[in-house]
Amino acid sequence: MLVEWDWWTVEFGDAHAGAVGVLIGGGEPGPVYFDVGSGPDVPSTTHWSAYDGRHRRPRAEALRAVCACGWRGAAEYLLDWDAVGDRPLYEADVDLTGPLADWNAHLSLVRDKAAPLPEPLAALLVELTERLTATTEDAPLAALRAVGVLERIATRVGREAARVLAEDGMSAEAVATGLGTTHSKALMLLLTARDG
Repeated sequence: MLVEWDWWTVEFGDAHAGAVGVLIGGGEPGPVYFDVGSGPDVPSTTHWSAYDGRHRRPRAEALRAVCACGWRGAAEYLLDWDAVGDRPLYEADVDLTGPLADWNAHLSLVRDKAAPLPEPLAALLVELTERLTATTEDAPLAALRAVGVLERIATRVGREAARVLAEDGMSAEAVATGLGTTHSKALMLLLTARDG
């Protein structure tokens, strides 16, 4: 089954979610539409593996890293159609390590500009992740309960931190950079904090 994106998990959430992008004729093509007969809803996708030239679909020439923030990798990774043959791309052994490495380099730049986490807090988050993962295997209901508690703590503390930033007059641009998120999400945090 094809999914819309090959999202790579990151600490910045969906603001910097990465995917494999497709190039055709040097540019990014529009979505691939699937003919499922008549009806008002025509399914589509931009997943890289859909651009295999089969069933009147466009055929990808190269792949590159893309990010939800709008960044596009400069490196292009040509597809070896002789090796792929007539197989669908999702069945071929396509090497995605180049786009993944490019996207990781992009994230390094975002991470360098973001507000650093204090080391004890970073270590605590790693330990918490490990413990929650272990609990999920042994006691999934307890893990869900713990996640619920954490969500409520995060919401309360997040509102307070955003309120302090709003009162200090921090700009949405500075908040976006510090959090590694989009300007619109940072602005929403500040506006919500001022209203709440």
